[in-house]
Amino acid sequence: MNTNYQNALDYLYSFVDYSLKHASELAKAEFNLERMRQLMSLLGDPQNDYPIIHIAGSKGKGSTAAFIESALRAADHKVGLYTSPHLQEFTERIQINRVPIPQDEFSALVEEIKPFVEQVPYITTFELTTALGFLYFSRQKVDVAVIEVGLGGRLDATNIVTPLVSVITSISKEHTAVLGDTLKQIAREKAGIVKDDIPFVVAPQKEEVVPVFELRAEEMDAPLTLVGRDVHYQIKKRTIDGQVFDVWFEPQGYQKVVKSRLSIPLLGDHQVENAVTAYAALTIARQRGLVFSAPHIKQGFIETEWHARFEIFQEKNPTIILDAAHTPASIHKLKLTLNEYFPETPCVLIFGVSEDKNARKMLKILAPRVDTVILTRADHPRARSPEELRPHADQAGLKSEAIEPVEAAVARALEIAGDQKIVLAAGSIFSTAAVRAVLTKA
Repeated sequence: MNTNYQNALDYLYSFVDYSLKHASELAKAEFNLERMRQLMSLLGDPQNDYPIIHIAGSKGKGSTAAFIESALRAADHKVGLYTSPHLQEFTERIQINRVPIPQDEFSALVEEIKPFVEQVPYITTFELTTALGFLYFSRQKVDVAVIEVGLGGRLDATNIVTPLVSVITSISKEHTAVLGDTLKQIAREKAGIVKDDIPFVVAPQKEEVVPVFELRAEEMDAPLTLVGRDVHYQIKKRTIDGQVFDVWFEPQGYQKVVKSRLSIPLLGDHQVENAVTAYAALTIARQRGLVFSAPHIKQGFIETEWHARFEIFQEKNPTIILDAAHTPASIHKLKLTLNEYFPETPCVLIFGVSEDKNARKMLKILAPRVDTVILTRADHPRARSPEELRPHADQAGLKSEAIEPVEAAVARALEIAGDQKIVLAAGSIFSTAAVRAVLTKA
C-alpha cells in the first residue's frame, strides 16, 4: 500500500469514527452540523459548486444512487458519487464516473485540509471524509454529484447541501439509539434532508410513516412525489439476468398515461422500487435543469452495477450470492429474492454481523432456506464473535459451525456446498465485503 495513502487513512481514523463505535457510544454522540459548516466555509464551500441529488433512507440508498449516477453518466455528464461504507477500499467512497479517487490525490487533499481541520474542534472521521468528497468533486469540476447520507439525515454531515432534488428510500428500524425507537421517529430524521421549496421523492413506505413526509412537505413548502401514489410501476419480466418493468406518472387533468419500459440488472422487487424512485428523482432533476433524455435513463439503468446487492458472484458449481443485507427488513427482502430465483436450492450461509444488529431475527428469517450456517467474524471493531452468535443459530434451529478467519469460513462453505447448494454471504456489509475480497483473490 502507498505509504502516503496509509498515512492519510491513519490521520482520518485518528479522529472520532462513529462507524467503528459500539451502539452505547453512538447514543452519546454529539451530532450537529456546525462543525461541518465551519470546515466547509474554511474550504470555500465547494459543495455549492455543482448541482446535487441528495439521498437518505434506511435501505436502498446505495442502489438508488447507483441507478441515478449511471443514467447521468450515460448522458456524458461527469458525475461525482459519494457513498458509504466502502466494500473493499476506502477510496470507493469518493468516485467520479465510477472511478474511485486515486490514492495519491486522496493523500494530497488530506494534507491540504489539515491546517483548516485544526481550526474545527471535535471534527469526526465521517465529516472529514465528506468534506474531502465535496472538495474533490469541485476540483474535478463535476457536472453533478449524487450524495448518499451516512446516518439518519437531519444531522448527517452531508446535510449542508442545497440539492436539485432530495430522495428518501425505504424506512426501517435502524440505529435506534440515535434515530429513535419507532418508524415515525426515524422517518422524521430522514425527512430532515428536505429543504425549503426543494422537491423530494419518497420510495414506497409503510402506511404509518407517509403522514410524516406529507407534513414535512407542508412545513417546507416542498413538492412531494410519492412512489405508489404519484408514480406507478408494473414488473413485466424477471430472469436471472435482470428485470423489466413499466413506470409512469399519475396523469394530471386530461393527460394520457405515458409509460416508459425500463430494464435493470439488479434482482429483487425492492430493486425495482429503488429504480422507480431513481426514475422519479431523475425526472424532477431534468425538469429543474439537468440535461439528459429518456434514452439516457434507459441505457444507464441497463448498465447499473452495484456489488453485494444480491450479486451472483458465480453462477454455478456452486452458485455464490453476495448480499450486504444487515437488518431484518433487508434479510426478509433477500429471502423473497432467493425464493423468486432459486426456490428449491438449499443454502450454505456465511454469516457475520456487528454487535448492534438483530442477529437472532435475521437468522430466524433465513432459517427455512439455510442448510448450514458458517458463523464468522470480519476484521472490524464492532464484529461479534462466532461463538456469541451460536445461540441465535440454535434458536433458529440451524446447524452451525463457528469458523475464523473469513478465508477459512469461505473454504468450509464451498466444501459443504459442493455443486448442489448455494453459498450465500450476508449479515453485515463488512462481513460480506470480506467474503468478496477472499473470492476475488481466489
